[in-house]
Amino acid sequence: MLTSQAEVTTERPQRYLSQLCKHFAHKVDSEHDEVTGRVELDVGTCEMRAEGRTLLLRARAADREGVDRVKQVVGTHLERFGTRDELEVHWTDVEGS
Repeated sequence: MLTSQAEVTTERPQRYLSQLCKHFAHKVDSEHDEVTGRVELDVGTCEMRAEGRTLLLRARAADREGVDRVKQVVGTHLERFGTRDELEVHWTDVEGS
């Protein structure tokens, strides 16, 4: 599995985690609680965790094309939802994945 992650600083990480999971639940398997979330896209998954003032995103897929698609889909949605807060998502590949 290939993995990329992003740490997005925001005053409302739980709100965005919940908003992302609820949005994707209309089309794909999605689950969340107050601190963690998971979205299962057809090409890979995105795991989320709200920690303090950070929303940690972890995209995983079997191949580069899949992980890039997960990053693009989740990242663009989060940036659109967070326009007012000027959220930006910058992904970094995780070593050993």
